[in-house]
Parts: sequence; structure tokens; C-alpha cells
Amino acid sequence: MTKKKRPTLQDVANIVGVTKMTISRYLRDPDQVSSAIQKKIATALEELGYIPNRAPDLLSNAKSHAIGILVPSLTNQVFSEVIRGIENVTEAAGYQTMLAHYGYSADIEEERISFLLSYHIDGLILSESHHTARTLKMIETAGIPVIEMMDVISPCIEQAVGFDNIDAAYRMVSSMIEKGYRNIVYLGARMDVRTQLKEKGYAKAMEEHGFTSKSMLTEAASSFSLGAELLKRTIAEHPQTDGLFCTNDDLAIGAIFEAQRLGLKIPEEIAIAGFHGHDIGQCMVPSLATVVTPREKIGQITAQQLIARLNGQKITEKVIDLGFEIRHGESI
Repeated sequence: MTKKKRPTLQDVANIVGVTKMTISRYLRDPDQVSSAIQKKIATALEELGYIPNRAPDLLSNAKSHAIGILVPSLTNQVFSEVIRGIENVTEAAGYQTMLAHYGYSADIEEERISFLLSYHIDGLILSESHHTARTLKMIETAGIPVIEMMDVISPCIEQAVGFDNIDAAYRMVSSMIEKGYRNIVYLGARMDVRTQLKEKGYAKAMEEHGFTSKSMLTEAASSFSLGAELLKRTIAEHPQTDGLFCTNDDLAIGAIFEAQRLGLKIPEEIAIAGFHGHDIGQCMVPSLATVVTPREKIGQITAQQLIARLNGQKITEKVIDLGFEIRHGESI
């Protein structure tokens, strides 16, 4: 794959009607030019999808043998396993990885992508399917292959690898209903796109069976302690609750610990299910019911597809759905 010719300082200068040095001064410090010129340059940069160049000019059109990876968190076990899967493939193929995290913020993702593209990476792997307009423009300008992971429902830029979050949530909640639970509450954190997709699957299952959906949501980061807090809030606001479906295992495990502390029997008095299938959930008592997702395999397949495209192969599957497994465990 041949990279596109990226917009230069001169291209920006031609649009604005100033010298290339003026554009350069603006990029170093916008206050070095007048406010009127600042607005014109900012508009031109946006229209062109201009990407700063931190690599030597000699390398601008050469392969960097580096792949950029964007993940929402470097401490989240979900993405550490995805990265392991990616690097098992990229290392064998002779590619280095450049990691960046964006804290579930589209604006920060935009900044990180601009930074990675400035080093002329050969390909880009994203963990999000919703991006700012400038992010999409920069990716188009860069002309490198890009793959989005973890979501096969949302529209993708070029190619997506992952699983159906809505269907996974729907099937887990349906399993809980089949076991006799009626007042199931959804616990969600961060409120990223995948959390919202899981809520849709939960609501679909509840409504199909004639039950009322109730969600306990927060923008806070997931943790065991947050799961405990959300359980207490749920019981206080919805005392008839007999089941919890959690957006991830962290919340579910925290809720189990808190339920045990309160003397609630699991699953007799309250059922609790998580999402992703971490090892800790299978080592505790009771073992956690969860949706097991193929995180390392997602990383491997994504990297394989990206490298194949870097080697000139065309996309044969725009969306690759690797599925999931419903594990009932002992907590539902």
C-alpha cells in the first residue's frame, strides 16, 4: 500500500494566503500571528486534515515498520490481552507497535491519533468506532490501513474485528430470565459506546419478556469498589431487585463481594452476571456468570488483517465477528 501525499505547510499557506513561515509560527505558538489569521489557519488545517510531521523528510514516504494502537486504558485487563494478541503477530512480522491511550475521550483520541500519524506509522488499530470529524479527516489524509476492534455493530471506517455487544448482553440477560429472575438491573460505568450497546441488549431482553428495564449508570471508571457502591444504590432505589447484569466483570465481582458482606445469598436472593470472562471471576466462590469474549484472538486477527493489507492484499471481510460464549457459572 502506498501512502497518500500529505498536505504540506505550503498547501496550508496557499489556502490562507500567507507565507509558509507564518504557518510554521502558528503551529509553534498561535499567539505569534493575529487572531484573524489564527482563525483562517485553523480552518485550513481542519479542511486539509493536516498532520504534523515529526519524522525526518527523508523518511516521509518510506515505511516506518510501526503500527499505532489506540486503547481507552492501558491498565484495563481487557485491552492488555488484546495488545498481547496484536504484538504476538506484529513482532513476528517485523513491526513495532506505538501505544497510546485516550481515556474514553473522543477529543483525546483525536490528539493521540494526530501524534501517532505525525511519525508516519504504516497502519492504525483503534478500539473505538465513533470518532471526531477531524480524526476521520486525518485518517483519510494519511491513507494508511485502519481497523477498529471490539464492536461489529457500529459503522466502521474500513474494517472491524470483534463481537456483537448487543447480542451478547441480550443472550446473558435472557439466560437470567429463563432461570426465573424478573427484576434485573443493568449496572454500567464510563458510558462509552460499548456500555451503551450492552444496555440496549439488556433492555431488549427485558422488554421482550414483558419486564421493566432499570439501569444504574455512572461516568466513573469501573472498579470492584464501584461495583459494591452500585449494588448498595440499586438495593436502596429498587428493593425488589433479584438480578444484576454488569457491563464488565469488575463491577460484577465488586457487587458479589458487597452482597456477601450484606449477607445476601447468591444466586438464591440475587443473581449477578458480568462481561468479558476474566480469570478472577472463575476462581472466586461462587464462580461468576459472564460473557466470555475472545480478547486475545481479536488482537491476533486484527494484526493479521492489517499486515496482510500492508502487504498489498485487499479487504475480503469488512466485518469479522469472532463471537462470544455465555458462561453461567454459579452466580445466576
